[in-house]
Amino acid sequence: MSTHEYRLIASSKSPEDLVQYDRVDVSLYNDPALFEAELEKIFYRTWVWVAHESEVRNSGDFKTATIGRRPVIVVRDKKGNINVLENRCRHRGATVCEKHKGNATGFTCPYHSWSYGLDGKLRALPYPDGYEGILEKSELPLTSLRVESYAGMVFASYNDEIEPLEDFLGGAKHWMDLFMKQGAGFPIKTQGEHKFSFKGNWKIQLENTTDGYHFPIVHKSFMSSVDEETSEMLSFMTDEQAVTHSLGNGHSVMVMVPEHVDLDHDDGTEQLQERFAHVTEELSKTMEPAQVRRIVRSLHGAGFNLNLFPNVAMSMSFFRVLRPVSVTETEIRHVALGMDGGPEIANRERMRIHEHFQGPFGFGSPDDAEAWDRVQRGSYAGVDAPILVNRGLNREITAENGDKVSHATDEGGMRGAYDMWKRMMSQ
Repeated sequence: MSTHEYRLIASSKSPEDLVQYDRVDVSLYNDPALFEAELEKIFYRTWVWVAHESEVRNSGDFKTATIGRRPVIVVRDKKGNINVLENRCRHRGATVCEKHKGNATGFTCPYHSWSYGLDGKLRALPYPDGYEGILEKSELPLTSLRVESYAGMVFASYNDEIEPLEDFLGGAKHWMDLFMKQGAGFPIKTQGEHKFSFKGNWKIQLENTTDGYHFPIVHKSFMSSVDEETSEMLSFMTDEQAVTHSLGNGHSVMVMVPEHVDLDHDDGTEQLQERFAHVTEELSKTMEPAQVRRIVRSLHGAGFNLNLFPNVAMSMSFFRVLRPVSVTETEIRHVALGMDGGPEIANRERMRIHEHFQGPFGFGSPDDAEAWDRVQRGSYAGVDAPILVNRGLNREITAENGDKVSHATDEGGMRGAYDMWKRMMSQ
């Protein structure tokens, strides 16, 4: 059977046929028709992460983002509200902002100079006599999306009838709260980012964040590059407390360092890493021992990866944001995190840790991207073979709160994400 013939058959299958409880059809990686349907039924219908509140702290602060293929602007207005506006002039459709981040008093289209306020309202247009009696400025604001935030995370949706964000997040809210404790008493802030693309489908990356099975294999070079204490901390393969929770609505969490799940909990027995001795020494000059210990224990971030369907992971100490470009291309942004108002020496150390693994020349991201590329290439060879997501089915349990729980090396998070994919694609 040719790839073309297989795609025709796959495209005629229902979501229930394409996604089964222990496997998914390979066409989910390479069928252009499915990809277009995903944009319409998932990315343009659900909550999509667009920013962290620290990125738009002051009036006029903005960042540009993309939901599916649609460009948007996240901006804080003069009243302090965060707006998400479609980055498209209402005249002839040109984008009104091309900078990724900045501060502005408004946005002006470079094509015909239609000008908009921070709230999206059309403020002015040149030579207005040509529009007398045929155009009311109040009727042509930049398209505004629904916006809600939780734990400093800003989400937007094109769907005005979507459920409240907190209902969508459900059981993930608990883990988001825990994740933010890595601020060690300070609010979390973004410290910078870098982006790259890989030649593969967005769901390949979505699977990766709660895939503990690959970690000691793909990241062998990283593990050999760190000190013994860090290597031991990340050796979770046989730790019974290292588990994955499928949280509902496609969200999941993978616990890798159980003792760092709640960074407010410290029984005092954990030895601070020797590699951070210079940080401990410097902070001890001005801080109480308990606060020094809290900051140093938090340098690696939280002890888990939290996947929020469909586009952002709160991964130990950084945000990983995916953007589907095409059926075979995905853009990734890695956003480093720090303590807003925290000691500079600690924030610098967090940046060095980030660069070592997530950075463009780090030990982690390039290896991950190579694996993702290979999965995509292999999908064309295996047109009649499914993608297996059955690891851990033999030991998966349902917790009292409804979470499906199995080991951190199991594929429960993937099964949860694909269950949400199937539900949304069936609507």
